Amino acid sequence: MKLFTTKQIPEIDRYTIEAEPIADIDLMERAAEKVAAFIAENETTGLNYYVFCGPGNNGGDGLAVARMLAENTAASVRVFILDFGKGLAGSSEINFNRLKNIENVSVSFLSEMDELPRISNNAVIVDALFGSGLNRALNGLPADIVRFINTSVAKVYSIDVPSGLMGEDNGANIAENIVQASYTVTFQFPKIAFMFPESEAYTGRVEVVDIGLHPKAIAQMPTSYFMFDDAEAHKLIKQRQRFSHKGTYGHALLIAGAYGKMGAAILGAKACLRSGVGLLTLHLPHTGWGVLQSAVPEAMASIDDSDLMFTSVPHPESYTAIGVGPAIGKKTNTVRGLKELLKNTDGPMVLDADALNIISENNDLLALLPPNSVLTPHPKEFERLAGKVENGYQRMIKAKQYAYDNNVVMVVKGANTMVVNPSGQVWWNTTGNAGMATAGSGDTLTGIILALLAQGYAPFDAARLGVFVHGLAGDIAAARRGYEALIASDITENLGEAFKLVHK
Repeated sequence: MKLFTTKQIPEIDRYTIEAEPIADIDLMERAAEKVAAFIAENETTGLNYYVFCGPGNNGGDGLAVARMLAENTAASVRVFILDFGKGLAGSSEINFNRLKNIENVSVSFLSEMDELPRISNNAVIVDALFGSGLNRALNGLPADIVRFINTSVAKVYSIDVPSGLMGEDNGANIAENIVQASYTVTFQFPKIAFMFPESEAYTGRVEVVDIGLHPKAIAQMPTSYFMFDDAEAHKLIKQRQRFSHKGTYGHALLIAGAYGKMGAAILGAKACLRSGVGLLTLHLPHTGWGVLQSAVPEAMASIDDSDLMFTSVPHPESYTAIGVGPAIGKKTNTVRGLKELLKNTDGPMVLDADALNIISENNDLLALLPPNSVLTPHPKEFERLAGKVENGYQRMIKAKQYAYDNNVVMVVKGANTMVVNPSGQVWWNTTGNAGMATAGSGDTLTGIILALLAQGYAPFDAARLGVFVHGLAGDIAAARRGYEALIASDITENLGEAFKLVHK
């Protein structure tokens, strides 16, 4: 799914109005119907609705929603219109006039704070003050109204965007002047700001409703921003051929583990094997070979000269793809071993955990990375690599620059894991859950991406598909065990089911 900046969305609206063709008021009506239907589905009858409307198109949406709630439910609807002394115009004025003869609707104009109502505990607030076009922080009366809404215990539905939230960069915004919605019913696409973790406090649950914007406008509008969903995964997944054999699906090398930390190696190895790789060799310290032979009999062992850590691996060029990093540590000999590995490898590679920490402390290693190597940092590892960030938007900008400067694929892990390629495309993942915030989850992701690289997937495709399948397996596991009980091994155990769903 394409995502667009808030400057692009009005262009798609205009194209729809001209090409469908459809009048602006009718497009607003179509959008409002979707919002009103979602609210009605989620609320009981007999409630009191308080609808706060601004003077622009978002307010016009709110006026239409107010009318529909009044006509289709037994609710009492009170509408409050922010009054800047300029009146309403266009479709907003039309919707205002349509409210006049509806008995269970009252309309008031707000020019002072003392005109605000007392909101009962069982009420529902509809926020239609400001939409996606906002480009500066709210102040004055609008900010006061937002803070008033946020002090209420009522459930809040925001139309398209929580009022006060800007569509992309909120680094200079004022947190207390943004509506804290329970639900955000957004039109056609999630807004880019919704992809960042700090926005969750304002959006609540996001519901995307299709308002029929013209598909040709969406297809033709250029963008660097996307969401990776089941349709994209299905397009990427390869079919296995009947006459294939284990050599067809590559020989992967996973370098992982150190004395006392062999769990990461086992988790990564099992996930790799469950993700379709033909052959897997696990390189590990001498003390770990017995653990491997009993825990993962399907994997072959490459034994390091060291009892304790990774120091070197023979003939890395003989493998189809290499993964390195989980729990290898940062000892001097390991740093030297990683440098030698990079010097002697030009094939597909995924780097995680301690490999990334070593690179962050030895920037000269960046020049040795094979083109389009996949780096999979969690947020703290990312900051060690690319520098401190204050928010998700800054993290995205830095990830794009880092991927471009170093010709790598960045997988910045978290909710809506972000995958960035050197050309600046940003894809957010749509699977995964909070139960996956557990030790070893990243090791399983490394194994999955490594398996896909070994099977011949392009690095950017392996990263996007690997992240999606990893999250999907986690969702299946969470449905069976709950969030709190989910452990990394559960993700691996459900990879088979996840791959089956992707193939459907």
